[in-house]
Amino acid sequence: MAEHKHHSRRTWIITGLIVAVIAGLTGTGIYLWIQSQQVYVDQASITAPEIALSPSQPGILQNVYVKEGDEVPANFTVAQVGNELIQTQVAGVIISVPNQIGSQVTAGSPVVTMIDPTQLRVVGQVQENEGLDRIKVGEPVTFTVDAYGGKTFSGVIDEVSPTSKQSQVVFNISNQREEQDFDVKARFDTTEYPQLKNGMSARMWIYTQ
Repeated sequence: MAEHKHHSRRTWIITGLIVAVIAGLTGTGIYLWIQSQQVYVDQASITAPEIALSPSQPGILQNVYVKEGDEVPANFTVAQVGNELIQTQVAGVIISVPNQIGSQVTAGSPVVTMIDPTQLRVVGQVQENEGLDRIKVGEPVTFTVDAYGGKTFSGVIDEVSPTSKQSQVVFNISNQREEQDFDVKARFDTTEYPQLKNGMSARMWIYTQ
């Protein structure tokens, strides 16, 4: 009887160990599968294309009517160069004002720079060997920004750059080929996340299929 109990106990121990091993392997497999389905981007930022407002003719900068951080509507006069009034084409936020009243301005030289907040994107740099081939337009993204570390935001891949940015990586091995970085952009609902501002640092997780 005692031998039977000992045998049963040993059977249960062995069964428990087998279950634990299987669970461990399953958990590891799930983790590796999840890792293979996402691309992590450590270096990213919130940014929008800059809009340079400049005169069509050379002249003296007579007046500037805005300052950095101002929100302006479309068709708003931001500066005067000679007799020309420089106006916005779209609503946006002023990000740069040289404000050198009295200086000579050449045609096409910016006197005010702005962005359109509706065009804000989270932009990350992905090396060509770090999952770039798996990233497609339309795939979901989650991201965080340093200013709001505890909050996760969501978006969708909007663009994968067709050309690379020159990487600044320096290799110790002379025959190592330099890896190229590509911009990956994700759009998000700017009305849902009004706290996200141009220039904020971010991290991205791209969920590939």
